[in-house]
Amino acid sequence: MRKINTYEKSRAAFERAVKVIPSGIYGHQGPAEGCYIPIEAFPLYSSKAQGTYLWDLDGNRFIDYMCAYGPNILGYHDPDVDAAAARQRAISDCTTLPNTVMIDFADLLVDTVACADWAFFAKNGGDTTTLAAMTARAYTHRKKIIFFKGYYHGVAPWTQKIDYAGVIEEDVMHNLYCEWNNFEQLAELFDRYKGEIAAIIAQPYMHGNFMDNQLPDEGFWQKVRKLCTDTDTVLIVDDVRAGFRLDLAGSDHYFGFEADLICFCKALANGYNVSALCGKDFLKNTVSSMSYTGSYWMSAVPFAAGIACIEKMKRLDLPRFLIEKGTKLTKGLIETSHKYGFDLRATGVPSLFYLRLADDPTLRLHQEWIAECVLRGVFFTNHHNHFINAALTDADIAETIEITDEAFAVLRDRHPV
Repeated sequence: MRKINTYEKSRAAFERAVKVIPSGIYGHQGPAEGCYIPIEAFPLYSSKAQGTYLWDLDGNRFIDYMCAYGPNILGYHDPDVDAAAARQRAISDCTTLPNTVMIDFADLLVDTVACADWAFFAKNGGDTTTLAAMTARAYTHRKKIIFFKGYYHGVAPWTQKIDYAGVIEEDVMHNLYCEWNNFEQLAELFDRYKGEIAAIIAQPYMHGNFMDNQLPDEGFWQKVRKLCTDTDTVLIVDDVRAGFRLDLAGSDHYFGFEADLICFCKALANGYNVSALCGKDFLKNTVSSMSYTGSYWMSAVPFAAGIACIEKMKRLDLPRFLIEKGTKLTKGLIETSHKYGFDLRATGVPSLFYLRLADDPTLRLHQEWIAECVLRGVFFTNHHNHFINAALTDADIAETIEITDEAFAVLRDRHPV
């Protein structure tokens, strides 16, 4: 039996944090957001990270399948990316005039992403989804945007819901909602709001939290693409989470269509702070006409890191590698669950897999199993996608399966058939 982690230093740090930081840890990485249940099983602060591993304040090492919620695609502290960032930092970073490395990065993205004729840089994924929505509205002179239910496109008020704290009716009054993969319902919205729809915004497949992930039905995206083309509606793909884990040319390319605008962030520079909106040439002047920028959006170091990251992903043929590793891992996890009579589901693309123990509709059994894995050194969370990175080895996968085997054994002892 493996040593069970304890988190005394994490808890002490959290007691300090809640005195000076709202919630101690805010946002989706915080203990109040529902992905760390029961909270006692999870560390709250890290001390260091390397490759595919994360260490907490108490010295516990974890095989990290959250990858900083996505940015860690090559491995923490990838030497090639860090070296490129250090070379650029020695020259300049945040300066009055931008460094031409910004042009180099844009050139590389245009050459890499199938639908990209240009690239606009920011810092967060939500910066790019907001710019995409504004661009669609400015280009079409329309107000309404269609979302697929289960979506997440950031935290700006327009992306949220009327019952969320601080969101008012005017923020979301032009949002329309449709069931994923339901083209007939989508077409009906276009008929009902003829000439009023500026854009559809969607993830390339439904990978929301607290639910099994769903791939697009055969031909779904092709019908959506035609509908948008026929009605002069802008098609926005939010590739912030899935980008470069399915296809280096963009997840729209993976599913056989082209977006008008595509949003990237998480895996763009292996943890260096940059995001990008890429798009078709017909929208370039519209973006040029808008007032949209930030104090650090032209910082040069993240651009250099992004170039090194994309070039290395190309050399590694990274999406293929990540999908193969994810397939091996999820297959092993599912087989281990069956060994103990449990029904573990792994949905979505294997490089971005979602786990759900389907034996209990309350989700408590799933949370209990995840907790036992974390206590033994595998960092999963309850109700979010998980991520594969390039530093993950077959030995790491074997260790993960060994730990999850022990967690399933504990679960079965507690819940005999």
